[in-house]
Amino acid sequence: MSRHIKGLSRSQATLFPEMLEDFVAKENPVRVIDVFVDGLDLENLGFKGVQSKATGRPGYHPAILLKIYIYGYLNRIQSSRCLERETQRNVELMWLTERLSPDFKTIADFRKDNHSGIKNTCKTFVQMCHKFNMFSEATVAIDGSKFKASNNKDKNYTPSKMKSHIERVEKHINNYFLKLEQSDSQENTSQYIANIESKLDFLKQHLVELKEMELAVNNHPDKQVSTVDPDSRLMKTQGMTRAICYNIQSAVDTKHHLIVAHEVTNTTDRGQLCNMTKLTLKALGKSVTTILADKGYYSRQDIKDTQDLGVSTLVPKTDTSGSEKKGIFNKSLFEYNQDNDVYICPAGNELQHRFNAIEGGLDIKIYFNGMACKNCTIRSQCTRSKKDPRRMRRWIHEADMEKMEALLKATPDAMLQRKQTVEHPFGTIKLWAGATHLLTRGFKNVSTELNLHVLAYNLKRMLNIFGIEKLMKEVMLP
Repeated sequence: MSRHIKGLSRSQATLFPEMLEDFVAKENPVRVIDVFVDGLDLENLGFKGVQSKATGRPGYHPAILLKIYIYGYLNRIQSSRCLERETQRNVELMWLTERLSPDFKTIADFRKDNHSGIKNTCKTFVQMCHKFNMFSEATVAIDGSKFKASNNKDKNYTPSKMKSHIERVEKHINNYFLKLEQSDSQENTSQYIANIESKLDFLKQHLVELKEMELAVNNHPDKQVSTVDPDSRLMKTQGMTRAICYNIQSAVDTKHHLIVAHEVTNTTDRGQLCNMTKLTLKALGKSVTTILADKGYYSRQDIKDTQDLGVSTLVPKTDTSGSEKKGIFNKSLFEYNQDNDVYICPAGNELQHRFNAIEGGLDIKIYFNGMACKNCTIRSQCTRSKKDPRRMRRWIHEADMEKMEALLKATPDAMLQRKQTVEHPFGTIKLWAGATHLLTRGFKNVSTELNLHVLAYNLKRMLNIFGIEKLMKEVMLP
């Protein structure tokens, strides 16, 4: 006789509890979702359908659909079809929705039509965390991460890809023309010739379409076109790997790893620092003291604009000089003397300030010493020019960058702290999202989807920090 645990017979009658309340434990996270959504002023947040119409078929209240989505993203269920199935079989969702089961189209339309409401709900939760004193004297780390878009790589076109496609089709056309010429001198059936002509017609038409696409790609500001999701872009992910992505920017506090602000972009990190800092200050106000970012954000004007906002900014400098590859002295070997406003070259000569110039939109001071450079014994190690002296360029606000570098050297753990802070949320959200990352298309819809991801992530963090009972009490307080 088997001594394994045995289940009940499927034909055995079972007396279930009469109330759904009995199925949901007092410390179940769905109770926090229920209390949080019920406490929101959905109409002021921008949700549609809060006030029902006097005529027609009644619709679902936005609170029910918002609860479904928060529960879904908290439990790695983002698809509207999957959420529809869960409302029919998941006891927690039955309790949360009071046994309502909207169809997948209603669930999907709610996410599509309530961009502003979902965005404001995410902001409201951050403000609630701020009220709980989670961001006192906050140090915030900023970073971007590539999220795979709903656009196949084959449906993304660049100038090099178009050139390759056109060359391949032209090669096939030439091969078929050659076969036609050979068929004239050989005894071939008319059916054989007709097949070749049919293929030639198809290739000629395809070549016309490719050249039209090539023109569209070359006229596009970014020199690339994605046909499925027009807002997505081909970007580098790891190493030389490329994928069709969005670059998601986020600002995360270093103490509790809560996402303070985020934004969907399709460009590189460079130039995003000041914008993300503004979003962070808008969310947290003067409680932000320090901004951390990696070298991908190093842009002198962008850093200066961030410093002008009144926060300490730490971004490691990137050495883009090609001097070492040319076999000449690197700029770092030239010492700047602030008192005399001169550069001291490796030979010990002074390079004086001669004039200013605008380069790359920046006001640059130019330093050189023609006489000293002309008679220098190590000139060949300093410049490849036969006539012109070695020139040093210095931005008029370079002193601010040097202060930042000195502060960064005084806090060597800052970049490690940044890495441990901001990369954790990205990894968690990507794990929840799955291999495809994004289900929706276009800036607006992808932004809505990210708002739900961020809201679910922050809610999960607060549940771990506070616990379910304490968080429920805090949320219920006016």
